Amino acid sequence: MLGKGGHAALTLMSLLLLLWQEVVGIEVPQDPKIQQDLKQPPTIIKQSVKDYIVDPRDNTIIIECEAKGNPAPTFSWRKNGKFVNIGKDPRVTMRKRLGTLEIAFRNGGRPEDYEGEYQCFAANDLGVALSNKILFRVSKAPLWPKEELEPVTVIEGSTLVLPCNPPPGLPPPIIFWMDSNMTPIPQDRRVSMGLNGDLYFSNVLAQDGQKDYSCNARFNFTHTIQQKNPFTLKVQTSRKVAESPPTFLSPSGSESVKMVLRDEQLLLECIAAGLPTPTIKWFKRGGDLPAQKVKFENYNKTLKIVHVSEEDAGEYVCRAINHLGSVRHSIYVEVKAAPYWLDKPTNLVLAPEENGRLVCRANGNPKPDIQWLMNGEPIESAQPSVNREVLGDTILFHKVLMESSAVYQCNASNQHGYLMANAFVSVLDMPPRMLGPKNQLIKVLVNNRTFLNCPFFGSPLPVLRWFKNGQGSGLDGGQYRAYINGTLEIKRARKEDEGIYTCVANSILGKAENQVQLEVKEPTRIIEAPTNQSAVRRSKARFHCKVASDPSLSTKVTWTKDGEPLYLGGRLKKDEESLTISSVSEDDEGMYTCTVKSEIDQDSASARLTVLEDASPIPLRPDRPDPPMDLDLSDAAARSVRLTWIPGNDHRSPVTEFLVQFEEDRWEPGRWQDLSSFPGDLNSVILQLAPYVNYQFRVIAINAVGRSQPSRPSPRYKTTGSPPDAIPRDLRGWGSKKDNMEITWEPLHDLERNGPNLQYNVWWRRKDSGDDWTNVTTFQSKYIVHPTETYVPYEIKIQARNDLGSGPESNVVIGFSGEDKPKEAPTELQISKVGGTSAKIHWKPVDLSSVQGEFKEYRLYYSRESSLVPGLVVSKEKKTTGFYTTVPEPSGILKDLVPYSRYQMFMVVANNRFESPPSNNVIFTTEEDVPDAPRFFRINRRSLDTLYLQWGKPLEPNGILIGYQLIYHRVNGSRLGPQQIQTFLQNETEFTLRLPDRSARYKFNLSALTKVGAGEVYAEESPHFTNEENFTDATDVVKLTEATLSSVFSPTPTPLPPLPPTTIPPTTSSTTTTTPLPTTTSTTTTTTEATATTTTPVLVTTKRVDQNVLAPRREIWNLTVVPNSDYANVNWSHNLPADSKFVVEVTLDSNKTVTVEEVKQPPINLRALIAGEKYRLRVYSQELNSVSSKFVIFKTKAAHIDQVDIATQGWFIGLMCAIALIILILLIVCFIKRSRGGKYPSPGFLTGFTKYLVRDKKDLPLDPVDQKDQDGSFDYQNGSSVRDRNENENSSDEDNKPLQGSQTSLDGNVKESDDSLVDYGEGGDGQFNEDGSFIGQYTVKKDKDETEGNESSEATSPVNAIYSLA
Repeated sequence: MLGKGGHAALTLMSLLLLLWQEVVGIEVPQDPKIQQDLKQPPTIIKQSVKDYIVDPRDNTIIIECEAKGNPAPTFSWRKNGKFVNIGKDPRVTMRKRLGTLEIAFRNGGRPEDYEGEYQCFAANDLGVALSNKILFRVSKAPLWPKEELEPVTVIEGSTLVLPCNPPPGLPPPIIFWMDSNMTPIPQDRRVSMGLNGDLYFSNVLAQDGQKDYSCNARFNFTHTIQQKNPFTLKVQTSRKVAESPPTFLSPSGSESVKMVLRDEQLLLECIAAGLPTPTIKWFKRGGDLPAQKVKFENYNKTLKIVHVSEEDAGEYVCRAINHLGSVRHSIYVEVKAAPYWLDKPTNLVLAPEENGRLVCRANGNPKPDIQWLMNGEPIESAQPSVNREVLGDTILFHKVLMESSAVYQCNASNQHGYLMANAFVSVLDMPPRMLGPKNQLIKVLVNNRTFLNCPFFGSPLPVLRWFKNGQGSGLDGGQYRAYINGTLEIKRARKEDEGIYTCVANSILGKAENQVQLEVKEPTRIIEAPTNQSAVRRSKARFHCKVASDPSLSTKVTWTKDGEPLYLGGRLKKDEESLTISSVSEDDEGMYTCTVKSEIDQDSASARLTVLEDASPIPLRPDRPDPPMDLDLSDAAARSVRLTWIPGNDHRSPVTEFLVQFEEDRWEPGRWQDLSSFPGDLNSVILQLAPYVNYQFRVIAINAVGRSQPSRPSPRYKTTGSPPDAIPRDLRGWGSKKDNMEITWEPLHDLERNGPNLQYNVWWRRKDSGDDWTNVTTFQSKYIVHPTETYVPYEIKIQARNDLGSGPESNVVIGFSGEDKPKEAPTELQISKVGGTSAKIHWKPVDLSSVQGEFKEYRLYYSRESSLVPGLVVSKEKKTTGFYTTVPEPSGILKDLVPYSRYQMFMVVANNRFESPPSNNVIFTTEEDVPDAPRFFRINRRSLDTLYLQWGKPLEPNGILIGYQLIYHRVNGSRLGPQQIQTFLQNETEFTLRLPDRSARYKFNLSALTKVGAGEVYAEESPHFTNEENFTDATDVVKLTEATLSSVFSPTPTPLPPLPPTTIPPTTSSTTTTTPLPTTTSTTTTTTEATATTTTPVLVTTKRVDQNVLAPRREIWNLTVVPNSDYANVNWSHNLPADSKFVVEVTLDSNKTVTVEEVKQPPINLRALIAGEKYRLRVYSQELNSVSSKFVIFKTKAAHIDQVDIATQGWFIGLMCAIALIILILLIVCFIKRSRGGKYPSPGFLTGFTKYLVRDKKDLPLDPVDQKDQDGSFDYQNGSSVRDRNENENSSDEDNKPLQGSQTSLDGNVKESDDSLVDYGEGGDGQFNEDGSFIGQYTVKKDKDETEGNESSEATSPVNAIYSLA
């Protein structure tokens, strides 16, 4: 508490400050004649930085200090507060006439011996000036401590931090990581370096173990790099890497504190671990991040704010997110401040007996202490003076004397730094002096505003007066205005203002005078301007340019073409009033400008010359108009002015409109804006203007062709100010904390300010309280009321004001203070009716007054804990749904449940920001329902007459599976055959269907069964026969067409036979525990590859959505990719809102590069792909990241390669001809041998060769019965070799089946083909001699009727054909 003495002191200080408020020191001009005679105390003009670090390898170190003054100052130095005797140290010298120190080390010595705090003193007879305290230090680059680093072993997918711990240097080193090959370690979202230099791995991959890691420190001053021993990383891989939710590696804990100094750089860092690699997002509590100041670096892990200010303090939150969850960390930023100037003391020049003051105001956090020094010594130790009084941050001077000159230092300091400023007080007496040229002649234009200058100086400051022609009592007022700097303004010069003007400066030390002669001239004008012309080639063209000017001024007329000087002579001739062009050519076409100049002004006019081909009259096309000219302002008023202009040439198209634009130089200088449009028949209009704007106008003419170029700008016109007319818009009040209310509004536009110093008056009071209004005035567009009660209504209104008055008040709006956590929780939560996919819930409501905020909803949290199907693993993702109701007995329907599952739930009540404690926990189970569709349904073709069907169990059985039902129809064109039904036990997942013929096609509908009924149908169709040409073995699979899911349920199935007791094995699926993937619980991927001829879409099949659920789960399904060489067409289905946005995530398989693209609705075209590369793709919701499709793997086409048709190649045709010739020769040899009774080739050879020809003709595959033994012999009865027949006498029918296309006899044996040589033997078996000749070659052939069975369907043997010819 202040006593009476304290109050008196404060009153006295206030009075003194009021007395000295208007005192202004003398401003000394920079005129050399003044400066050379002016006595001046020292002023420091150059000095080294406060923190001065040098390179130890420098031979010479310089500490700068320079000062000016009159007389010239002398210099001295102090080190660590002690006087430095420069003469005693041979290494230290001071530059002549300067205070700069030079320390040389050429002959030995260590720079470290000279480290310390240096300060320079500059002195002359009038005072002593001080430099800053310069902390001189030598840069250091210490070596890395030697250490043996053991190999680091880590499991794939886990987190890792490699510490750097660089040696401390001065200044600190720059850290970077490299491997032993001096290759930089690539950094990305997963691997990055922290601010402390450590290397962070969000998750470790197997490839991370393929290199070592070494931390490097670069010291800039010494240009050296220190390298730490490398880390060797060993990664233990596993078949399946477990995913993990995000956790923070840096910083630790849930919150931390960061202190930063004002105007410095703020760096906040959050590095998270997790698999998949988390994404980092930043936001600020209670406000938005300043977009113009914030930058995100290091893959969003670092938030950077440059030039920090106090409003940047607060709570910053970083959030790490992946599909398994998220985690947050709060960083509380405190902004401190080293001292900074509010009012820096400046030099003060006073005349004897004058008053003055020095002010030193600084701010900081904490508040800095102010200390005054005089000539380098504390002012408390200086000799007391009745002319000087120190009042805190101000020194008052009263009736100064010549000996009052001195240099004062102000030191402002706190724990974060200091500021020091020198300011001298110089007492000067000097008689008046004229500084301008003597007897100056000035020529001006009539009606122009004119200034006559008369610079002067003196101490004390003289009084200056103007006289005309040596008469009168002084010119000031009316047509004239005199300024204190010696300038005389003539507002509008006229002929009668000509004459000699005398300025006289008087003070107590004498007087001085000077004269100015004024002449008023008529302006120089072009009174007949050139006009646009068209001239025929080789004719003559003439432009007129007639000039009027003041007779006493000489003028010069020049011509230019297209802005370039025009050289006269030859065809170009100029006289006083025109320019003539003889024998016009195409090169003469262009814009010609006539410019007339005098010594004080100029004028110009332009016209275009168009050159025509011949003299025939050619109608000229309309063109854009020329810009308007000679803009003039008149009839000025407070908010309007008349603008007049002269229209330009309309170029054969009438002007329909004039557009007036304006530019102002206060808020958006240089930007032209539309003001008004006027009809084309006007050239003088009244413009309605805004107050307190310095306008400049231009006009654009518009005709049917287009717009003209803008006219030249008009003179500026400044409107007078007025109170604001507009009311701030969008006034609202809301609470950012439980005990405050933020009042915000949209600030007025610049043109709505109407005057200087725009502010806002804000009023508020509690609604219906009857209290008086509380108000505040602010420059900002936000005000925070604090403290307040929780969630109470307030009445708010606002008004804009400026220095000229206040504007209208707004209407009263209602705002609310902040919300708090609800006090009560819902009770007696219970289930009344449970179905397969929904349940009805009831609860007891809360008192709405306990919500402590706006009642938003009753929010139900529920999760699927387990499935009642034994062994089925489920995702325990917690979901929410809201119910808005205020009835006394609320209830609701919980939808979108999974049948035959165990759930638990609880309820909270929520306002806009908080939730209440939870209600009682309820556990319930859903009823059994029909199952989902089978997980897959494949059709394989193992032979031409069988189909092999295979399917998988449903991902969600929704109950106990009792079997499967297969309904199929034969397809004949567009008609379906009769329905056939096949049922299977629950553990049967395959079925073989024998086809009646190989061209038969079927439609299949497969569904799983529970006791409730048949589930969702998986529809598939067998391939068309044209796709079945190249089956060569039993394992080939028919390529399926695009699979479809049908929601049509089959008829009531045929009752199954009684099922034996069975235990359902666990469903094999890969599930997640926290990530909601509504499309499927399986993490399988679908793969496709683009080929050169066909493009097969990729289809992701999802589980069904129950048709009885009104609000389906958000899903993305049926993701298809149709790849090409460098692009792919992507499509998908979803049940999200129509305005939803999606993110397409594409991973290049070769280098794992991930790119994302934000898109709207499908389909899309994915560009910039690489030919022949494999990609991994998924689509997820931008708003709901958890709603995602399955991954699809696809491969783009290879780059196009021209393919050659082999059938057109000469070598291939020649080869075929050679083969045909060899076959013909063999047949001829066989014929000759037989006709002569010679030896035959092996019968097996002939028979096998003939069968080959027949089969090749029919283009049928080679059957197993055709396999030949190594000796080339065949069994003619069953087609097998002798060895095979002996070894497989009991072989199956499959081993003895007949040739393709042959017919069997009645007893099931194969009839010999017509080309068999057995027909020429005695019995069923042919006999051979040892040399291989046929014994029965002369035996009569058996009759046809002796052969069993029908005739063979095979073609006639070539051998028989040749024999018949013989």
